[in-house]
Amino acid sequence: MTYTTTHIMIAGGGIAGLTAALSLHAAGFERITVVEAARESGHVGAGLNIMPNAVRELDALGLLEPLEAGSVRTRELRYYHRSGGLISRDPRGLGAGYHWPQLSIHRAHLQRVLADAVRSRIGPDAVVGGVRVTGLDTLPGGRARVRLEHRDGSNCGRTSLEPDVLIGADGIRSAVRAALNPAEGEPPWNGMLVWRGVSRLPADRAGTFMFIAGDDRQKAVVYPMAGPDPDTREVHVNWALAMPAEAIDDTSRGNWNRPVPVEKFLHHYEGWEFDGVSVPEVLRAADGAFEYPMVDREPLERWSHGRTTLIGDAAHAMYPIGSNGATQSIIDARALAHALARHADPVEGLASYDAARRPAMTELQRANRQLGPEVVIKLAHERAPGGFTDIHDVIPAAELAEIAARYAATGAFDAETVNQGSPYDVTPVRLR
Repeated sequence: MTYTTTHIMIAGGGIAGLTAALSLHAAGFERITVVEAARESGHVGAGLNIMPNAVRELDALGLLEPLEAGSVRTRELRYYHRSGGLISRDPRGLGAGYHWPQLSIHRAHLQRVLADAVRSRIGPDAVVGGVRVTGLDTLPGGRARVRLEHRDGSNCGRTSLEPDVLIGADGIRSAVRAALNPAEGEPPWNGMLVWRGVSRLPADRAGTFMFIAGDDRQKAVVYPMAGPDPDTREVHVNWALAMPAEAIDDTSRGNWNRPVPVEKFLHHYEGWEFDGVSVPEVLRAADGAFEYPMVDREPLERWSHGRTTLIGDAAHAMYPIGSNGATQSIIDARALAHALARHADPVEGLASYDAARRPAMTELQRANRQLGPEVVIKLAHERAPGGFTDIHDVIPAAELAEIAARYAATGAFDAETVNQGSPYDVTPVRLR
């Protein structure tokens, strides 16, 4: 079945928007347009982890093979006390009993695979670059008149369109969200700075596991995200660090993607080494570093307004905890297509999607403000600031297990739930 008359516009050509386009197309929708403010997609961002529940959905879209060609299966996650003591080592993906792997992957590779699939399946003109949403007006019947700004080199023009459905997938500073919630303002900052980057290291120095180390005030996350280069035998390693701005005498929020020298923060991580992986060595091998304020969004009381809705960071931007940013964006996209395919009225479909997804994401946003599963590094530091010999003298094994299980249950990404298969069968059941 195909829905040949329904025109769906997606604002934002990132992970959420591209996955939504593919999911809607799989559900039978044909008229799909993705508008993206950037004129061309580049090698943006750093690494990320895609959890098995989202890998399951990407597999359903037929994308697992090309994604795995440029990523690695995350087999183990380790938590460390800042002194070097091991808090826990947890199997991930297939090793944890999931039917799908967890993938460590560069954002650019994921986005490239998604964009190639959109152009191949929907058409070469399905993604329109250099166009951003500047606002919208709600019309009778819930339709939106979308105001657009087009950029072609030095020229700029403005138009408006009235799609049947508008999906705001335009990130944490979403223009669609701002139009629906004009009094909201800027994302709140918690005073922490985040630095991200990618390094190239010899395979024997890169480690074979993902680790999170530190405490609630200073943290390092490091993991390989590709196999060794066949020529150089080097491995691309993703890293992300976090510290309070006041600790480095920097209380400015800065830009959202500001290049900074590694030397700005490297000295704060001297001596941080975990089972053979040296954080300073990783940082000195970096191609560069980018700085961000750690921000999120307050949960909304609704995402869907008539024929307009939000997905991904536009709907529920959260602190970078638990590998849930990109993961939940992918789930949003599949859930949205599922809901629209099962309701003849788009307003009812978007309301159904909202009711199904928003409460769980609100709980996840709140859980991430309390550090989610990473709270174990805070507890270890509070209870044993000088380190420990046996972590179970500090945090009993049952408490460690309960923290992990509680967080997984919050987002319904425990192995038992995930292995039941996708609840987002996007085969359409009604024609419009």
